[in-house]
Amino acid sequence: MSIPRPEHRPHIKAAATDPYERGVARGEQLREGIPAAIEVYDRLFALGGITAAQVREDAERALDAIGGFRPAARTEISGMARGAGTEEWRVAALNARTEILARSVAVPPGECTTIVRRDGASGTFGVQTWDWHVELNGMWHTLESRGGAHDVVGLTENGILGKMGVNSAGLALHFNILGHVDDGIGGIPVHVLAAIVLEEAGSVAEAVEIIRGAPLASSGSFALFDERDAVLLDMSPVGIFEMRPENGTLLRTNHFLTPTPASGEKTWLYQPDSGERYAFVRDRLARRQPPTTVDELADFLVTGPGEPPVTCLPDPDLPLGQRWASLATLTLEPATRTARILDGTPADIGVRDWRVLTAG
Repeated sequence: MSIPRPEHRPHIKAAATDPYERGVARGEQLREGIPAAIEVYDRLFALGGITAAQVREDAERALDAIGGFRPAARTEISGMARGAGTEEWRVAALNARTEILARSVAVPPGECTTIVRRDGASGTFGVQTWDWHVELNGMWHTLESRGGAHDVVGLTENGILGKMGVNSAGLALHFNILGHVDDGIGGIPVHVLAAIVLEEAGSVAEAVEIIRGAPLASSGSFALFDERDAVLLDMSPVGIFEMRPENGTLLRTNHFLTPTPASGEKTWLYQPDSGERYAFVRDRLARRQPPTTVDELADFLVTGPGEPPVTCLPDPDLPLGQRWASLATLTLEPATRTARILDGTPADIGVRDWRVLTAG
């Protein structure tokens, strides 16, 4: 099954020092896109046995957590809702979609592969596939947000504050979802935390400090890197755990890599897929010459028939909630504050053009 692609992928620009005004600008540019995303997520929530009342309750609890930790982030969500002409809790549910779907009994996740490489001569750079439901392929966009503490460029979904990107201080963030038995609602949604980190942090150390101070009730992983430093985080309700590059490389799929959170992992969600992808890419990295450019690094994510689905294509015979696809491929380079987004899989590199964004 091929992945349906819009003729023109939206690029959203918002520039204002007032977060409410930035939110309104984003919402106005997504007046059709945000309701479209809400409709698909409503179907996924319902498929997972999550009632509309539970979705609203979870969204409002998420809003309270966001407002208590970073009022400006809640203000921007309110602005997006205003700009899109929809209710605030509806946009909050999009931002908390990972936490809400953790309730699901029928929508298994299918997720991403990330590599970050530190090379003494070439600096630090990263690449990631973003794998998600193919039904949501028309509901993501590239983003250019300016006016906060740092300008940010990258990729996110309609109505969601942030996901992967790089900021004008040269901090880059790749993002993978993990699953722990204690995951729930009541803390900062991981997508909102990614947006906060990219807007506020000027370095890996500052980013880790923000994350350690956040009330976190769900799991995820941020690969954080700047020109001088790189760290991979296991983030979970039982704590934040750091990993440093091994042989100059950080590698992440969708399972915990440190023992404390791993003991409570929802292994039935991501395994054996995550472990197979991790082992496959790790073996490739060990067998090949170390990549010295971001383009060489991206080639490590290209897979084909008979190999683990690092390059993920949807199965047309599967129902809603089980058709996974690599919706985008993303590279980040802190030295040049550059994000490159490919509207396609790693196998499309050289066939499709990158969209190149610079934070400053």
